[in-house]
Amino acid sequence: MQKLLSPLDFVGVSFFITCMALLASTVFFVLERGNVPKKWQLSMTVMTLVTGIAFVHYLYMREIWIALGSSPMTYRYIDWFITVPLQIVEFYLILAAVAVVPYLVFWRLLLASTLMLVFGYIGEAGIGDISFYFTLGMIAWFAILYEIFLGEASKINKASTSPACQLAFNSLRLVVTIGWAIYPIGYVLGYMMGQVDTGSLNMIYNLADFVNKIAFGMIIWYAACTDAKRTQQL
Repeated sequence: MQKLLSPLDFVGVSFFITCMALLASTVFFVLERGNVPKKWQLSMTVMTLVTGIAFVHYLYMREIWIALGSSPMTYRYIDWFITVPLQIVEFYLILAAVAVVPYLVFWRLLLASTLMLVFGYIGEAGIGDISFYFTLGMIAWFAILYEIFLGEASKINKASTSPACQLAFNSLRLVVTIGWAIYPIGYVLGYMMGQVDTGSLNMIYNLADFVNKIAFGMIIWYAACTDAKRTQQL
């Protein structure tokens, strides 16, 4: 007999809420993709992939939690290894829609996001020392922040004459700074406070995915709509 979700299982509830929110946002992005200017459609497609892939993984993760009460860490990282680099690449796509952007910007962002995940996985899977690989993961995250706040990507954004592009870029980097800070908090509370607390870990990770994946897409959609309205007024 399949185990049912307990009304007091708040972690399980968070899995279901995040799962349904990802499904709803995926449908929304699919329907809205044709309503934004063409130069924004690739970014909308990428965000549809991000939320769609995450939704599929959450279908599995919520069932693992309900049935076993254990952390679906492997499935979560499979999701992140696909969706997180796609989100980071959005910075390149937004800039490339309005300016000539060197491919090195793309590869630096992709490499830093991938290394961040690799180091995080090694620590959480128990393959290497948790504190050491947590530190390496943080360094990779700071490399992303440097690129989008002080590096070449940031300079191209400042030189852009597109208000919509700057709106999207500046808003997304706040998500990567503030929203993504939720993940290391979960990592610390889950693995670095003595006994592993899978409940707190998954609750925080679910909150982070809910906020960050959906917020990324909504920011791009809003910027695209703003760009369309501005173009119509000219």
